[in-house]
Amino acid sequence: MSTLITDAHLNKPAYIYVRQSTLAQVRHNQESTERQYALRDKALSLGWPQRSVRVLDRDLGQSGAQTSGREDFKTLVSDVAMGQVGAVFALEVSRLARSNLDWHRLLELCALTHTLVIDADGMYEDTP
Repeated sequence: MSTLITDAHLNKPAYIYVRQSTLAQVRHNQESTERQYALRDKALSLGWPQRSVRVLDRDLGQSGAQTSGREDFKTLVSDVAMGQVGAVFALEVSRLARSNLDWHRLLELCALTHTLVIDADGMYEDTP
């Protein structure tokens, strides 16, 4: 287990954010979708109990350029802002949002609430 992960993180749910920009990508690039769902296994291996891993996948087929129509992204931002999330998992952190404003706002909220951000390349905990 990483030294960044504390009991405080593990006592809150891990959110797995699953998204692809278009329905065509969802249909024709199923490997990416499967890799995103596999982040659940990574959360489990890092110590989150199964009941505490929440998969947010209602934004499949929705562009990340804006928040409108992306209900799970709104849920993610809201729950992080309220300090209710231990870690956010995504295949690539940069894919959480295509809008720099939305992306930076989420990362800032993660830093303020000590929420870990975990992707295929690593684990991040910024401080405000």
